[in-house]
Amino acid sequence: MGLTQELRVVVGAGGINNNEGWIHTQEEELNLLNKNDWNLRFSPESIIAILAEHVWEHLTYEEGVQAAENCYEFLMPGGYIRCAVPDGLFPNEEYQNTVKIEGPGPKDHPAASHKIVHSYKTLTTMFESAGFQVQLLEYCDENGEFHYNHWDERKGFIYRSKRFDHRNQNGHLGFVSLIVDAIKP
Repeated sequence: MGLTQELRVVVGAGGINNNEGWIHTQEEELNLLNKNDWNLRFSPESIIAILAEHVWEHLTYEEGVQAAENCYEFLMPGGYIRCAVPDGLFPNEEYQNTVKIEGPGPKDHPAASHKIVHSYKTLTTMFESAGFQVQLLEYCDENGEFHYNHWDERKGFIYRSKRFDHRNQNGHLGFVSLIVDAIKP
């Protein structure tokens, strides 16, 4: 009997391939909101991990729940979504202006299609409402204090994170993400 391959999928890869061995997809081929896209590529409960780095902020809260529900169906029990989004509680005015809803200006700016800026509470609630158990990996609280819980980058590399973003050096945080693992029980 052969080994079953554990499928790992990056959604919204943006042409970047920094997770070797993962299936990298773009919205045009795997739309989080289009169940048919998922059915054409995957079987229910066939994926062990989904990685989304700065994708969920392009969805409304309700669309985020729907996307999480779609992912839930295709994740194996014990599978997870590693999700990173801009952190609405990071106390940096320039950062907040850049990541705000509809972005800082030009329509071709990557943030121009932002529909929500999450806090750890809204992101957690969104995934929990789809049935997930949520582990906070990196986030700011209401006082702007940054919290970090060690995570294994081999289980989903997030560049825009405390350890890997080039803007975070010498103890100074220049760019952070709110990062969670949403685990299917």
